[in-house]
Amino acid sequence: MTKAAQVAVARGLAESVAGTGVTVNSVLAGPTASEGAGNFVANMAKQQNISEAEVEKQFFETLRPSSLLKRFERTKEVASVVAFVASTHAVAINRGAVRAEGGVIRSIL
Repeated sequence: MTKAAQVAVARGLAESVAGTGVTVNSVLAGPTASEGAGNFVANMAKQQNISEAEVEKQFFETLRPSSLLKRFERTKEVASVVAFVASTHAVAINRGAVRAEGGVIRSIL
């Protein structure tokens, strides 16, 4: 739901600046090794008395089996996508929903 709202807001903003040279896009990140995810993994590892690597492996086997990356994205990896989309190299991308989700989403659109 939040990703749909993000895309809808970006679309409206992009339409409001049409013809100005300003581009507005959404970057849809997947499971990311953020501070919150790190805390979740560490807590689960402690509770289950297993390694954090094993928790991450189990997470992608059971909760995100469609992931092609099979690991949490690093924040720098997502930031690189954002930097590209915000650069002049991506001027033709406008009102886009750019996926940086490690292949979690199976649909083509």
